[in-house]
Amino acid sequence: MDISPGLTGANEGPLPAYRALVARGVLQSDPAQARAAEVLQDLWRRTRGYDPKPEEPEPGGFFSRFLRRKPVAPEEAPAGTPMGLYLVGEVGRGKSMLMDMFFATAEVERKQRIHFHDFMQGRVHRRIHAWKKEHGDTADPIPPLADSIAAEAALLCFDEFQVHDIADAMVLGRLFQALFARGTVVVATSNTTPDDLFKGKPGRDAFLPFIALIKRRLEVLVLESARDYRRERILDLPTWHMPADRRAEAALDAAFRELTGRDHGAPMKLTLLGRELEVPQAAEGVARFDFETLCGRPLGPADYLAIASQFHTLVLDGIPRLGAENFDKARRFITLVDALYEHRVKLLASAAAAPDQLYEEGDNAAMFQRTASRLHEMQSRDWRTRPHLQ
Repeated sequence: MDISPGLTGANEGPLPAYRALVARGVLQSDPAQARAAEVLQDLWRRTRGYDPKPEEPEPGGFFSRFLRRKPVAPEEAPAGTPMGLYLVGEVGRGKSMLMDMFFATAEVERKQRIHFHDFMQGRVHRRIHAWKKEHGDTADPIPPLADSIAAEAALLCFDEFQVHDIADAMVLGRLFQALFARGTVVVATSNTTPDDLFKGKPGRDAFLPFIALIKRRLEVLVLESARDYRRERILDLPTWHMPADRRAEAALDAAFRELTGRDHGAPMKLTLLGRELEVPQAAEGVARFDFETLCGRPLGPADYLAIASQFHTLVLDGIPRLGAENFDKARRFITLVDALYEHRVKLLASAAAAPDQLYEEGDNAAMFQRTASRLHEMQSRDWRTRPHLQ
């Protein structure tokens, strides 16, 4: 949620801004959110005017000028560096909104707010790749990478902090250790407690020191709101758009924006059975696919179950009419709907026809009747109030 410059309390920190929105009726009073706003207000005070000065750049760019620097000692940290915050809670509790209030009001000259996946893929791995291309595999890219990031931001706010990728896990410990040593303050939202990050993944033992580091440098606050505000928002959204034209696409764009606060999600990879499944767009527990990407390829039950367990909502573009001529796609769509149904995933889709008219002719039309019935039920208000089963 954007905090307009003229909003009462916006220049006094996140807590007055939150109270002003409640007073205006924009937000409903929520004790858990109010408590989180108080904690963020304390962090706002401690970071007010905070600016650990980065070293002046020398000729040659960020990477080349730090080639000769020694790694930072594991426990080294500048005196007076404020502890950050790790705000964890279930989907739809208002974590991102609260962090956005803090970020908008934070009086820190160098600050950045970024989706964690975008940070890792677009900034970390890309820069490491560039470094190794220039200097070879033997040179350590972490100190110069940390220097470049710390020079850009003294305050880093990460949305949707999550670790699914072994490549991320291998980098995070040393990178965050180096960032903290350079005085960077981190605020993060997550659906996962630090102790559950990368849980059950191969190589997790090597990831445990990073978890310990997070718990040392960030205060962990659990947002225990009883209300799922995002699930309440989905109750008012149309779920089935016909036909699958530009108007339907625009409606799904608007729904994605309403549910995630973002125009577009970030690519994400799910690891299963020793391979990876790429999700084209993911944000705030919402995934978006087009029909051909999800059902036009040889995917199976394990793929659809991974999606259904990971995401509470699926936005699906362009479901065509189904029949004998595209039965393989129809069969995969049936498997997909079964997985979504069993995990109570909310489905928003554009389609060529209503569910009971998608597959009207052919030997397998009768088989599709159960799927059509489930699709109708999944559009009901009662269905949309049910919690997601991860």
